[in-house]
Amino acid sequence: MSNGTTTQTLTFTSNLHLQRHAKGRLEMWTGEVPARSIEQTYAGRVPRIARLMALAIRFEDLVRRGEVQDYADLARLGHVTRARVSQIMNLLMLAPELQEQILYLPPVEFGRDPLKEWQVRSVAKQPIWAKQRRRWRALGLPLAHKPPIPSVLQPRRKH
Repeated sequence: MSNGTTTQTLTFTSNLHLQRHAKGRLEMWTGEVPARSIEQTYAGRVPRIARLMALAIRFEDLVRRGEVQDYADLARLGHVTRARVSQIMNLLMLAPELQEQILYLPPVEFGRDPLKEWQVRSVAKQPIWAKQRRRWRALGLPLAHKPPIPSVLQPRRKH
């Protein structure tokens, strides 16, 4: 009962790779597995205290530009207490080089953050910067050299 057509089987072979990313996003590609170094796969995460320091700087900018009226507005917008906003904003009381140290902390590759917020709070409540530096060193944190400034930002020297 054939009407004269024949059936053939076709087999298709391909390398298909799937990788799940942040928030469940799925990436798919064909071909060989890309050679990715450990740094590309997972470079670590920004320490919590560095994120809070950046947040304090951002909050201060919002208040200074008048986008929010005061810290109470920030607390309402962030769904946190005014006391919590004050804790975050007190990071701005640190000596400038300590703020910079915090912002340039190396990524945390695994485990817990080596520097805790409560440790930094005890340093920030000291109003004298020289004493802050001593407390910083007492935590076992050296005052590292500053990261190099990109050449486009360096002042020009007069010859």
